[in-house]
Amino acid sequence: MRLLRHRPPPPAPAQPGDTLAEAENLHVRLGTRPVLHGVSVTVRAGEVLALVGPNGAGKSTLLSALAADLPAAEGVVRIHGRPAGDWSAPELALRRAVLPQSASLSFPFAVEEVVRMGRAPWAAVHPDGDDRAVAEAMAATEVTEFAVRPFSALSGGERARVALARVLAQRAPLLLLDEPTAALDLKHQELVLRLCRERARAGDAVVVVLHDLGLAAAYAHRVAILRAGRVAADGPPAEVFSDRLLSEVYDQPVEVLPHPRTGEVLVTPRR
Repeated sequence: MRLLRHRPPPPAPAQPGDTLAEAENLHVRLGTRPVLHGVSVTVRAGEVLALVGPNGAGKSTLLSALAADLPAAEGVVRIHGRPAGDWSAPELALRRAVLPQSASLSFPFAVEEVVRMGRAPWAAVHPDGDDRAVAEAMAATEVTEFAVRPFSALSGGERARVALARVLAQRAPLLLLDEPTAALDLKHQELVLRLCRERARAGDAVVVVLHDLGLAAAYAHRVAILRAGRVAADGPPAEVFSDRLLSEVYDQPVEVLPHPRTGEVLVTPRR
């Protein structure tokens, strides 16, 4: 007798402004240590939400909780309107794609094989689009020329772009990116944030952990500023980035200035 494999249905297309993920009064502990204290944040289709704050503020922990990779001690995380724990792993893989801080592999997979791993959730649903999705993701992240090279032979920045290509190839409507620009040069930092904006324009929701406040100000629709496991402010960069707040949060004098040509927000340490 042949056993039929359960095929989770793909998510319905989101409308701009739809809530694709949210944390409500979220408390998270790592071991016995409390890390997040009553955090509430909403992630909407069509927006780039940047999580910023000093080291240890809880940014990566919040991202992992929104991905349903960390359990809540208190409060709730919802993904596409349902508590995160109500989704099966295959269902989650069709709804959210996660880029961790570091990418490492134990075997010498070629770059194209690594990117193709992002298509695994669609194997039982819609495998026909794999080749196109992989090719488009590699082109967008400028790694096509590395297609046959071993992932292990790449530089740190090249690996980071291949890892992002894998996430893009997954084509989930919720993208959760943890410090995607950390290993990149100036050109590719800009490229990654432009891709975040493009995915938001296409209707996805993007959450990105950033240390560069200038990038957050330039590309995020909203920023959530975390301090000691709590949200100190949440809103458009022009509204929540201020000298006083950022100086307090980072314990470092900061200036927020208008760009002399465009008037957009610039953030720089006061030296």
